[in-house]
Amino acid sequence: MSDTSGRSVLVTGGNRGIGLAIARAFLEAGDQVAVTYRSAEPPDGLFGVRCDVTAAADVDRAFDEVAAHQGPVEVLVANAGITRDTLLLRMNEDDWDDVIATNLTGSFRVARRAAKQMLRIKRGRIVFISSVVGMLGSAGQVNYASSKAGLVGMARSIARELGSRGITANVVAPGFVETEMTASLPEETKAEYRSAIPLQRYASVEEVAGVVRFLASADAGYVTGAVIPVDGGLGMGH
Repeated sequence: MSDTSGRSVLVTGGNRGIGLAIARAFLEAGDQVAVTYRSAEPPDGLFGVRCDVTAAADVDRAFDEVAAHQGPVEVLVANAGITRDTLLLRMNEDDWDDVIATNLTGSFRVARRAAKQMLRIKRGRIVFISSVVGMLGSAGQVNYASSKAGLVGMARSIARELGSRGITANVVAPGFVETEMTASLPEETKAEYRSAIPLQRYASVEEVAGVVRFLASADAGYVTGAVIPVDGGLGMGH
């Protein structure tokens, strides 16, 4: 992979799971990496900034702190997200609003703030972490699926708008991934999910992180507006 190390990277929601694996992948490549988090403490070896992406003031402060610590953000990974799963007829307004505010509007907010810095330096990479659910849909996840599908339109619009300024925008859509959340599922449920995946297994967080890092590398300099599935074939054709 062509060398693009030493850049200022920000991963939102980078204190656990997929976000943490992404942050560590960039750190191992020699980049300066910051992560946002809302609770607990930031991971060792990473510069952490407390930030709620649903609050514009928090986002502005976080970007200022990151820029002061390691320079303007050159690579943004919009990963912060939540779920409020329930069936449509049981889903209340707050279930909908909270998920859209975090997953979709929060991603818009950090992308807009990052783009301001990227335009000044005339380069940048934005990667949105979506989900196979955004392509396939999922019972009980109308809010989550809608928020993740919206990231595709967001990325492609940004790709068209900012491509001439050396800024790319892409989407990574993971399927089922080995995390604390999936580990807590009943064995019968996990087996049912695996049977629907052509590769018959879940992804590791490192496999998702590797694709994200590729999209931010020099080798992906001509890739923009793309949706890259990391789902073991679960969403083929969507």
